[in-house]
Amino acid sequence: MQIHRHWLILAGLFGLTATMLGAYGAHGLAATGITPERLAAFNTAVQYQFFHALALLVLGWCGVRSRVIQLAGTAFVLGIIGFSGSIYAMVLLGSKGLGLITPAGGLCFMLGWAALIWAGCRLGGKNE
Repeated sequence: MQIHRHWLILAGLFGLTATMLGAYGAHGLAATGITPERLAAFNTAVQYQFFHALALLVLGWCGVRSRVIQLAGTAFVLGIIGFSGSIYAMVLLGSKGLGLITPAGGLCFMLGWAALIWAGCRLGGKNE
């Protein structure tokens, strides 16, 4: 089985930072008097970061080497940065202009999942 180190490293990085940000959201950010809507948005960003960190972990261990798998991983990373990162910035910095990036990050997430569907269809019972 071929392990893809870069996806494992990124999974660890994003999982660690999601844990840290989740703890901050639950304990530090909530104590600042932030609105429930902004806190909910922050928690959504943390959840999506966690989900996609786990997806990167699976990619790292899947043993399949293909351009489509690389596309999926890259899309997940860009989605975490674009979707979750823009929400973090909007909540923590009050920067509303970054809200234009959030949907692009969401599209990256969808592209990553679509790439995994494509990769699964291409395998057709064989391991590339």
